[in-house]
Amino acid sequence: MRLTTGLHGYVVLRFSGGLEIRLHNLICAVILMMVAVVGGVALLTTGSTDSTFSDLVGLFDGDAVSGDVAFAIADVRLPRILMGFMAGWCVALTGAMLQSLAQNPLADPGQLGLSQGSLVVIMLVLVLFPGLPLIFTPLAGFAGGLAVAVLLMVLVGRHHSGGLGILLMGIAVETTLSSVTSILILYAPPEQSHAISSWLAGSLFHSDWSAVGSFATWFVISIPAILVIGRKLRSLDLGDHMALALGEAVHITKPAILIVAVLLTAAATAAVGPLVFLGVMAPHLAGFISPAKGRARLFLAAMTGGVLVVAADGLTRLGSDQVALPTGLAIMMIGAPIFIISLRLRTISQARTG
Repeated sequence: MRLTTGLHGYVVLRFSGGLEIRLHNLICAVILMMVAVVGGVALLTTGSTDSTFSDLVGLFDGDAVSGDVAFAIADVRLPRILMGFMAGWCVALTGAMLQSLAQNPLADPGQLGLSQGSLVVIMLVLVLFPGLPLIFTPLAGFAGGLAVAVLLMVLVGRHHSGGLGILLMGIAVETTLSSVTSILILYAPPEQSHAISSWLAGSLFHSDWSAVGSFATWFVISIPAILVIGRKLRSLDLGDHMALALGEAVHITKPAILIVAVLLTAAATAAVGPLVFLGVMAPHLAGFISPAKGRARLFLAAMTGGVLVVAADGLTRLGSDQVALPTGLAIMMIGAPIFIISLRLRTISQARTG
C-alpha cells in the first residue's frame, strides 16, 4: 500500500492487488462516518425526555438509570437513528445507481415512478387488507416497484433506454400513480387516510427494534451491492456503446441493477415512507464535496443520504411535542438549501475555470 499520483492527477492510495482509492474520497468517507456517529450520539440525549450524556454512558455501562430515560434512549431514540441512517443510505444509494443507469443527473426512485409504484400497492394493501401481517408490506412494495420498472422497460424499449427517454416516461408514470394515491387518500376511511397522509410525508415515529431488524437485512445486502454494481457503473457511465466495447453485458447488467434499486426502494418506502428528493440530492451533494466514480461514488452518496436523514431527525425534535414534523419535510428543510448553495458554488467555479 502506497500513496501515488494517478493519471487523473489525484493523489491515490494504491494497494498491491491493483485497487486504487482517491485520497480525498477516503478522507471524505471518514469525515462522514464521524459526523454520523457524533450526530447519532448527540441525538441519543435529545428529546422530550430530559437526559444527559452521563445517562447515556451509564446506560451502556450497566449503571442504574431512570426507567423513563432508559426507555427513551434504548427503545425510542436509538432505533429511530439507526432506521433513519439505513433508510437514507438505501434511498441515496438507489438514486446514485439510477442516475448512472439512466445517464441523467435528475433520475431517482421518485422521478422514475418506482417509489410511487411501491406506494400505490402498499396503500392498496393497507386499505383493502388492514389485518394483513406487516411482513407482507415490503413484499407488496417490491411488487409495485418491480411492476413499474418492467413497465418502463417495455414502454421505453431496450434500444432506447437513454437518459431523457426513460426520465420522461418515468415522470409520466409517476404522475399517473400520484393521481391514484390521491384518490386512495380521498376515499379511504378517515383514520386510515390520516395515517397514510402522515406516512406519505416520510416518518421515523414508528421505528422500533423489530422494524430495524427487518430493514437491517436490506442494509446489509446493499453493501456487497456497492462493491459489485460500482464496478459495473464505471463502464455504464461511459455510455452503452463504450460499455459493450469493454465487454459489459449491458442487456443483463441494466435490468439487474434496476431490480436491486427496486428492492432497496421498496424496503425503504415500506419502512419510513417516501423520502422525496433525497435520491437526487444526496449523490449531487456527495459529488460536490468529493467527486468520485464507481464504488466510491455509491458509498459517499449513501453515507451522505444517511447523514442527511439523521440530521433531519434531529430537526424534528426541536419543535413542539404537540406538532410532529415529518422527517421527509425536515430533510427538505435541511438538504434543499445546502443543495442550492452547492449548485451555485459549482456554477461559480465552472464559470471561473471556463
